[in-house]
Amino acid sequence: MGAFAFASPALLGALVLLPAIWWLLKLTPPRPQQEVFPPLKILARVIKREETPAKSPWWLTLLRMLMATLVILALAEPVLNPRSTTIATGGPLALVIDNGWASANDWPNRKAMAETLIDEAEKQNVAVSLAFTAEQQQDAVPGTPASAREKLEAANPRPLTPDRERALTALQAAFAGTRPGTIAFISDGIASGEDERVMVHFSELSPQDIRLIAEDGSRMLALTGAENKADSLSVKVSRLAAGIPQQITVDAQDQQGRPLASGVASFAPEATTATAEIAAPFELRNDFARLRIPGLANAGTVHLLDDGFRRRRVALLSGDASNEFQPLLSPLYYIERALQPYADIIKPQEKDLAISLPELLQQNPSAIIMADIGRLPQDMYEPMQQWLNKGGMLIRFAGPRLAAAPAGDPLVPVTLRQGERELGGALSWAEPQPLADFPANGPFAGLSAPKDVLVKRQVLAEPTPDLAERTWASLADGTPLVTEKTTGAGRIVLFHVSAEATWSNLPITGDFVEMLRRVVQLANAGGAVAQNNGVSAPSLPPYRLLTAEGALTAQTAMARPMELGPRRPQAASFDNPPGLYGSEDGYSALNLLPRNAELKPLSTDGGSVPLLREALSGQTAVEMKPPLLTVALLLLLLDSLIVLFMGGAFARLGRRGATAAMIGLGLVLAAPADNARANDARPGDDQLLSRLDTTHLAYVKTGEADVDQLSERGLQGLTEFLTFRTTLEPGAPVGVDISRDELSLYPIIFWPISASAPMPGAAAISRIDAYMRAGGTVLFDTRDQLQGFGGGGGASANGERLRQILANIDIPPLEPVPKDHVLTRSFYLLSSFPGRYSGSPLWVEARQEARNSKSGVSSSGDGVTPIMITGNDLLAAWAVDGNGLPVMPTVPPDETQREMSYRAGVNIMMYMLTGNYKADQVHVPALLERLGQ
Repeated sequence: MGAFAFASPALLGALVLLPAIWWLLKLTPPRPQQEVFPPLKILARVIKREETPAKSPWWLTLLRMLMATLVILALAEPVLNPRSTTIATGGPLALVIDNGWASANDWPNRKAMAETLIDEAEKQNVAVSLAFTAEQQQDAVPGTPASAREKLEAANPRPLTPDRERALTALQAAFAGTRPGTIAFISDGIASGEDERVMVHFSELSPQDIRLIAEDGSRMLALTGAENKADSLSVKVSRLAAGIPQQITVDAQDQQGRPLASGVASFAPEATTATAEIAAPFELRNDFARLRIPGLANAGTVHLLDDGFRRRRVALLSGDASNEFQPLLSPLYYIERALQPYADIIKPQEKDLAISLPELLQQNPSAIIMADIGRLPQDMYEPMQQWLNKGGMLIRFAGPRLAAAPAGDPLVPVTLRQGERELGGALSWAEPQPLADFPANGPFAGLSAPKDVLVKRQVLAEPTPDLAERTWASLADGTPLVTEKTTGAGRIVLFHVSAEATWSNLPITGDFVEMLRRVVQLANAGGAVAQNNGVSAPSLPPYRLLTAEGALTAQTAMARPMELGPRRPQAASFDNPPGLYGSEDGYSALNLLPRNAELKPLSTDGGSVPLLREALSGQTAVEMKPPLLTVALLLLLLDSLIVLFMGGAFARLGRRGATAAMIGLGLVLAAPADNARANDARPGDDQLLSRLDTTHLAYVKTGEADVDQLSERGLQGLTEFLTFRTTLEPGAPVGVDISRDELSLYPIIFWPISASAPMPGAAAISRIDAYMRAGGTVLFDTRDQLQGFGGGGGASANGERLRQILANIDIPPLEPVPKDHVLTRSFYLLSSFPGRYSGSPLWVEARQEARNSKSGVSSSGDGVTPIMITGNDLLAAWAVDGNGLPVMPTVPPDETQREMSYRAGVNIMMYMLTGNYKADQVHVPALLERLGQ
């Protein structure tokens, strides 16, 4: 409940006069002396006299007393949420505001509190110094309250941890020996460093008083880590305020922000950390793109995931049978235990590689590890090569069999010398070698070279000009320890030592676990799907950044590329805000807080100036005088109506007239509320409501009159064709302005690309991106047969414009419509989608899971592709004039091609409105067989 005070409390003394007012209202003149005149008694019995009451009714008196009380209270100037203290006037007001990630939830309250303090400074004629702790550039020089308001209005919360030391340094430089009056610190209450001494630095400025304004911290939560375990995803949650048990839900979302699974973190009464377990199959967990705490919109409650987080399916093969009695001598013993926490391991059922290897390839593993396998069956090399070309990773370990294998093995990254090199043996004068420092261009960059690892045996590589480039790790004498080679979209990696501890003690060290984990994480998480996962570049450009509210945005101009290797940042900073760095082909996530961080309360110890604490209520002082006088005036009006009624003023109106008058009074009093409701209507609502009655085909207004007119005529032609040939009867075509019109009314929007049209702004493109994420579809038509799209040729002007538009839209992988896609059979049976031209394919969202399965269905579930791209100029082929005749000829002139273009339009609309339900037709034969038909 807010505080309450009076600006003129002395006037409340008038309340003691209420009894006198009561007596005056009840007072009536003395009755006149009565003398009985007998003849008048007869008239008194016949004539009904109008009588005036001797005193007013008690309820009317009470109404007037209430009116008087309200007037007295209003004159006393009551104030709701008054400021209990005022700022010191001995110097400028120093206003320090935390605008980091934790301020996003209550930023309006922080601004309201700051505005109240600035108003006080203006009343006291005091200058204001304003500093924000999450801004890189600081200007804390004291100025006028008006300039402070401008700075406050321009400020916003940032997705960063407050850097209070930077703000304090700017504050000290701005005052330069001048003593501030009051230092008001509007804080989030979270410590930003281990040895933070904010109050000490405030005291060094020698202010008259220091105020700490903060909330209780009950809503301060953050996700500080995630670990993908064998059966579940473990998420670490940290909170600021302890003391009560609490349960927090954590949602796992995909790239479109849709929740896929959730878990609950339960805090013990005095605990500040808890763990949420999200149980889901690893295939589903590989689709997790971010973790979020619902109900809290800030960067701390979002944890981004990248490809390195996803679990891989790894197949293990060995050239030696496992020994159950001596497992430590098994080649796969250490590999299996090193990868078990990070990958899903599969093993063959058969020892015969000719049988087991095809079975493993059918499961599409991300990586295959071979321990001491010299040669594969001859007919297995081609399937292995195909698997590698699609993006698989082959990891091999040396051993006696590989050392004795003949040269020329295509599944070895380098040319090997036959035999093995022995170090430290009876016939060798060389000593066992330690590892050299890892190169900066490999996956082991940032790891310290283990000093206790010694290699006694290895297989040697023949010297070649590119051997150094292919070497990820080497011994102290320069001989390679780990080499690699890219083949197609995949990679072959070779450890030149054995997987067990006979050739070196590397497998029994913790460095072996980290090295093997990093190598496996280079593999594609979805298996071999023809994606090229190259070695990480020295730095990655910003791709999508996290806002303070926890949303991803394409605004990346203020961020620098993120360095990898040993200089990779562990938490967000001014140069590298939280977000995704890389490109749509592959990215790395940088989260706000370092891994396993814990939220700790801000330390207020050490200050020599007394500290005043104040709650962040977010409520400004409200004067109650105007509403009290308004209520008193309404009571006066009611009193007047009652007096008139009692005096017979409404007697001639009759009962109905009185009722109408009271209804009219009620309408007058309720008119402001009705006007407020009427003001809720927005311009264009009538037009929106008129378009909800039926389906309308929509096109994007490009700003070019000829293109927009052709688009309208094209959709008019398709509308007429749909009306004549199908049960769908669309309304008139609609041109939409993507920068302001409501897009969710239309299932599909046709966008003819024109290079000479104005380039849509970032806000308009963002609205299109949101429309596609919400389930809408945009058909982009470059009208040039897609010259150079996705190929090696140069793109046309329209194609370049399309690339500029799509550069800021999060589009999925695309592929030409497969022959068994639902689009080819949603109404007509089609093999192509021609328009005015017929040389361009129709590109839709790629369905990798359908491609990898034996089913020929291209679309799974009921999902509809959010994007279509063609260059066949569909709208020009559909365009008709007022007489229903074609406007543009086809190229080459062929009416059959125009007919097929109309049919393509029908299939597209049916696909938009019904989804890919016809994909279930593949099950019809099995259903008929079960029914015996």
